[in-house]
Amino acid sequence: MDEALLRSLTPGVLGILVRRGADFAAAEDAVQEALVEAVRVWPADPPRDAKGWLVTVAWRKFLDATRADAARRRREDLVEEEPAPGPAPTVDDTLQLYFLCAHPSLTPSSAVALTLRAVGGLTTRQIAQAYLVPEATMAQRISRAKRTVSGVRFDRPGDLATVLRVLYLVFNEGYSGDVDLAVEAIRLTRQLAAQVDHPEVAGLLALMLLHHARRAARTAPDGSLVPLAEQDRGRWDTASIAEGVGILQAALARDRLGEYQAQAAIAALHADAPTAGETDWAQIVEWYDELVRLTDSPVVRLNRAVAVGEAEGPRAGLAALDEASPASSGRGNAVPRRAAVAAYLHERDGDLATAARLYAEAAGQATDLAERDHLTRRAARLNARLRH
Repeated sequence: MDEALLRSLTPGVLGILVRRGADFAAAEDAVQEALVEAVRVWPADPPRDAKGWLVTVAWRKFLDATRADAARRRREDLVEEEPAPGPAPTVDDTLQLYFLCAHPSLTPSSAVALTLRAVGGLTTRQIAQAYLVPEATMAQRISRAKRTVSGVRFDRPGDLATVLRVLYLVFNEGYSGDVDLAVEAIRLTRQLAAQVDHPEVAGLLALMLLHHARRAARTAPDGSLVPLAEQDRGRWDTASIAEGVGILQAALARDRLGEYQAQAAIAALHADAPTAGETDWAQIVEWYDELVRLTDSPVVRLNRAVAVGEAEGPRAGLAALDEASPASSGRGNAVPRRAAVAAYLHERDGDLATAARLYAEAAGQATDLAERDHLTRRAARLNARLRH
């Protein structure tokens, strides 16, 4: 059974059913039933036209459900209009499905789950495992999302920025369970890039490739985090770096800068440095200045403070951090990771007592277990030095 083939065919089959008149929720249920049937039947009797087989079976599943539901009598006419089995249309509805699943009326978590189910072809169980929630909880989330978008016209122009944000969220979920969401996000973004000629789509794909290239070096054998400056760069995936840089250069040449291109440019500068000490921090600060202009995000300003600290010294970094989110304002700790950044800059400035206190504070705020352990070890190491 070729699971990758099934997943790649899912959006096209779903799109055909919706175009024939099925509402999104019912069509998606029918496609899932057809996929289950394919897993059962294909190993012994593989079809000559996989997509056509799935369309035929999914349509029949939809009609069966329609007949069984007395409240949907108006759809009975569809029974008489069942197309004869044959080659499936070549129209690719994947892009419309992206826009539908990233509908602004959905919460980010629901949009991500629906995208993984309808476009990615993942099962509810796989998505639930990836999010570390019970399967029943994820099933309810997906059902609510499907009901929300069922009344949305399929051919309505979508918001590309929302689609990119959803894919970015999928990528940042990383890996858990038996589904590698980072790899899945790259696959889906490649799919989108093949259909949409836009520099920000290319920028997001480049960003994903460049970040993913460092994945093998991010953790030690015991599972602990390895900071960027301490990573073994020989373990970075040079092929992914080369591909990401090539895609980014082509996007930047179009002179339509967006936030994903700017983020990818920063990642490329890190990837280009043979050692941490050779990183072009001055240029990275310039790219963060562009990101601030594009997004004015508190997180971007936080990361810029780190870059300033590397380029101009820790005290300059602390000044930039205070400008970005002043601790005295009462809102400083509302910015994720502010305490961790402040701890790092104070440590570099030689104020170990303040750094140890802030590392411990940051560990208490961390939601990721590996990050919490990393920050706790940093605080313990500094406290040990202070005692001696």
